[in-house]
Amino acid sequence: MFEFQTIEHETEDVLLKEKGSRFIGFAYPVMSEAEIKNKLQNLRNLHPKATHHCYAYRLGVQGENYRANDDGEPSGSAGLPIYNQLLAHHLTNVLLVVIRYYGGTKLGVSGLVKAYKETAKSTLEHTKIVTKELESRIELKFKFSQQNVIFGLLNRYKAKIISFEAADICQIVASVRTSQKESISDELSEMLLEFNIS
Repeated sequence: MFEFQTIEHETEDVLLKEKGSRFIGFAYPVMSEAEIKNKLQNLRNLHPKATHHCYAYRLGVQGENYRANDDGEPSGSAGLPIYNQLLAHHLTNVLLVVIRYYGGTKLGVSGLVKAYKETAKSTLEHTKIVTKELESRIELKFKFSQQNVIFGLLNRYKAKIISFEAADICQIVASVRTSQKESISDELSEMLLEFNIS
């Protein structure tokens, strides 16, 4: 399993109105919990008067790290319907947020579930879903004279160079598709003094 589905870019301001309440959806591609906290804080700063900031996220190739938050709405009426949309679309590394401005009329649990679900679904329909490949990071040390051979190998594997230091002993940090990790490791072990792949 070297691939996962996520969204290509963030989507904001997908709006649903229900009995005076306004529901606004946001979807963000994310890679870490720190990034999620940052996005949530930014939304709270942008919408300080919103009554609720409900959200769900999934992280990891299998979506093994996840959370759903009702933010004061009745238990299971907001976070879970949002989370279920991530599952329905087979998405991971995504934060999906629906904020609500209360309009004065109570919607009841079933009304809330419907409103949060529809806003989350509509938000995801306004974004582009993409399949991404897992990447592994490689760190290489090699003699200056091996430079051309190493760059040729990295190019063949379509590796992305993150950093390169040229000296008598050169250093490269690059990323390669995880599906090719074993093949490139075999080739590198034959020509290098030292390398590390994670």
